[in-house]
Amino acid sequence: MQKTIIILALIFSKIIVGQVFLCKDGNTKFTSEAPLELIKAQSNKTSGVLDCATKNVAFSIAIESFDGFNSGLQKEHFRENYMETTKYKAATFKGKIIEDIDFTKNGTYTVRAKGTFNIHGTEKEKIVKTKITIKDKEILVETSFEVPLDDHNIKIQKVVNQKIASIIMVEVKVNLKPKA
Repeated sequence: MQKTIIILALIFSKIIVGQVFLCKDGNTKFTSEAPLELIKAQSNKTSGVLDCATKNVAFSIAIESFDGFNSGLQKEHFRENYMETTKYKAATFKGKIIEDIDFTKNGTYTVRAKGTFNIHGTEKEKIVKTKITIKDKEILVETSFEVPLDDHNIKIQKVVNQKIASIIMVEVKVNLKPKA
């Protein structure tokens, strides 16, 4: 009996560790807190993948999927003037979890992911502190990080520089499920 339990535990751990987890409806929010205006927007269209065996991660979000601006005109300016969504459709992060993590055990882990963040056609290497919660057969990934507009060649006109922050705060929360 004990031998059977050990064999099942080994099989289960290989299934989880070798498993790929996916998400298509993760939440991404951004906040621009400038002296004259607070702008918040979010999207529930963040896609992500985590390969437990290699610890590789990749996330993507269509820039046009953001909603929640202060006005329709603000949303239009965001898309056309600043993010240029006809040219630069998505923001992406591709990287790898740096620390070791036991994907077979339920729990909450604070790790870092190192990779390439691409927005507005400009790639920057980034290390992102991330909270990973493993519960049963799902993995919740939560992170927040800064995006300096200058780093990604996002130009703000002087006439509105008091209304748009030079550093944008981004929060991501995705619930990954095993690939079927």
